[in-house]
Amino acid sequence: MEMSTNKINAANAEISATVTASDLDKHFDNMAKKLSKQAYIPGFRKGKVPVNVVKKHYGERLMQDAESQAVREALNEGLNALSVAADALIGEPQFSKFDKKEDGRIEMTIKIAMRPEIDLGDYRAHVPEVKTPKISAKAVTDRIQEIAKAQAPFVDVEEERPVEDGDTAVIDFEGFLDGEAFEGGKAEEFPLNIGSGQFIPGFEEQIIGMKAGEEKMIDVTFPESYGSEKLAGKPAQFKVKLHKIQTKERVRMDAKLAKQLLPGEEEPTMDMVKEQVQKQLENEERSKLFNEKLKPELLEAFVAAYSFDLPEFVVEQEMDMALNNKAREMSEEEITALREDQEKLKELRETFRDDATRSVKATFIIDALAKAEGVNVSEQEVMRTIYFEAMQTGQDPQAVYSHYQESGYLPAIQMAIVEDKVLSGLLNAKTATPEE
Repeated sequence: MEMSTNKINAANAEISATVTASDLDKHFDNMAKKLSKQAYIPGFRKGKVPVNVVKKHYGERLMQDAESQAVREALNEGLNALSVAADALIGEPQFSKFDKKEDGRIEMTIKIAMRPEIDLGDYRAHVPEVKTPKISAKAVTDRIQEIAKAQAPFVDVEEERPVEDGDTAVIDFEGFLDGEAFEGGKAEEFPLNIGSGQFIPGFEEQIIGMKAGEEKMIDVTFPESYGSEKLAGKPAQFKVKLHKIQTKERVRMDAKLAKQLLPGEEEPTMDMVKEQVQKQLENEERSKLFNEKLKPELLEAFVAAYSFDLPEFVVEQEMDMALNNKAREMSEEEITALREDQEKLKELRETFRDDATRSVKATFIIDALAKAEGVNVSEQEVMRTIYFEAMQTGQDPQAVYSHYQESGYLPAIQMAIVEDKVLSGLLNAKTATPEE
């Protein structure tokens, strides 16, 4: 076998080999001899089948195995020549050439990709100093009142006044379309929170100003996107009667409220409530700052700071994925036009190269940082994350997990969790409290 190698760069290489007919014949004969000791063919005892009979009976399969063995030898010899360990490879080797010649030779070129070696250096120097935004006393008080108000009971408004924004109006209503009552458009003593946007646009605004006992006809138009085709985009009238106005009981910042908000404490005080709420607000602000600004900026800083060769096929795969995602947004006419014009298809695919290169580069940087920081994410942690998010959105956790598993999304989710833990950990280490 003739073999040569070409190390394109630190992440890509080619192995070219020519396997002669005699090389293949040797592999063919060796495999036939091994199989003759194991094969069972009617008319012969097991282990006593003549080699020529095995060759005749299993010829096609043996030749395929011989070719596979030749490929493995070429790959192993090429890796040795390149001084590349097998565990340094990424993905499966790709054939850019595999020609069977008339004289029995096989000429092949195998493209391989290696995991990039990244010298991170003092990577923490790229992490900015972070100061958690200071929370004002007013913000703390507002949040406490918001929490307390949400738990406070409704009370009837005794004074004779009209409905105001923020009130709860207890109403009877019945809807009519072209003068005819429609199904599902009627309710009695329905508590409607004015300003919640719970009803059709324009409905709640027309309740404002009504007084207890008053009746009124309200004109509205159902949105075009409304769930019922019979009602979508149609003008309608609602007959409304206001029974009473309710509002939340007034919140008092006292020991009773503290006990209500801190049920686990023996002697809760409002100062303890304020301290806990302040920490909660600080965490929310820090999380918002991290997710919307600092983590994206830090990742961009790492991408700009490090330069290394990328495995070509990984970038190509990322481009294909981006092209497929784009195709989902396109019309049938646009897709047909691209199929008929391969040059335009290539041009469109090429527009994704820069983003694909950046994405792949970022992934390898995060992988290297995760090793340096000792960050690991287990399958169980991925499962817990998916289950938690599914439960928050009212979905079946097992069904969601199975869908991600069958679709091959779990590695991407795992990588996203790794990225979040790496960047958050680096930023947390540089975060000072407001006092500091």
